[in-house]
Amino acid sequence: MELRHLRYFRAVAEELNVTRAAARLHIAQPPLSRQIRQLEDEIGVALFERVSRGLRLTEAGRFLLEQSMQLTQRLEETVEGTRRIGRNEKRWFGIGFVPSVLYGFLPGLIRELRAADQNVEVGLSELITIQQVEALKAGRIDIAFGRIAFDDPAIARTVVMAEALVAAVPRAHPLLKQRAVDAEALAAHPLILYPARPRPSYADHVLSLFRARGLQPHVALEANELQTALGMVAAGLGITLVPASVQRLHRDDVRYHPIDAAGFTSPVIMSHRADDRSPFLMRAVEWVRREAGRLG
Repeated sequence: MELRHLRYFRAVAEELNVTRAAARLHIAQPPLSRQIRQLEDEIGVALFERVSRGLRLTEAGRFLLEQSMQLTQRLEETVEGTRRIGRNEKRWFGIGFVPSVLYGFLPGLIRELRAADQNVEVGLSELITIQQVEALKAGRIDIAFGRIAFDDPAIARTVVMAEALVAAVPRAHPLLKQRAVDAEALAAHPLILYPARPRPSYADHVLSLFRARGLQPHVALEANELQTALGMVAAGLGITLVPASVQRLHRDDVRYHPIDAAGFTSPVIMSHRADDRSPFLMRAVEWVRREAGRLG
């Protein structure tokens, strides 16, 4: 699928008439009809159905129209941002992050950087640690926050804090009767891990904490996202371990319980290109160190 297919589809979907859509696009009607058929063949579903007065969107067509409008808007914003950067009106500063740090100091860093320089466009990319390394090397992001250690001479890494873990359990779970739960008690309950892939990831870090104590928890389910894992907890399918800052994500059907087990923490690791000493990056690095020190 190419962008022109979506542009042609959107014109036909809004006009519900191929002749009017072709005139709007300044192309002939037969090529437009062929492009729409190609799009339907590629997706594998019908997007339009013929009616007496022209065309009508199928349910699949309505969904694609809604999504394509969002994509088009995002593309237009990206193009405009690229123009501003190209005209030296804006500079780009990309931040990669794993979802759980969004509940810690990251929102404060974003506010700090946006206020520091109005000519800097701060972009956000939700990436697991492995993806962050690739994005840093490719220049797609400038700084990243993950939870898994790795070795790469091209990347400078700093463990800015070791965040305590808490157990996320269903409301009214038996573990809530204890003041705090130990590792042995946790291992006796079905465990929900996230992310399921790619690995290694935070999921492997959680397993390593149990194994270091000679424990082998029963992994009941794996989820790709934190929110999905918490939804599974709410459904009573098991428990999961999350960084303490995630407690800011309030849910009526999930309770967060302290863990009484030494070492049950998760590092927050800041990464950036080792050869990048740009002033704006260094400002971000210093702010994170100060804030992490205050929180720690």
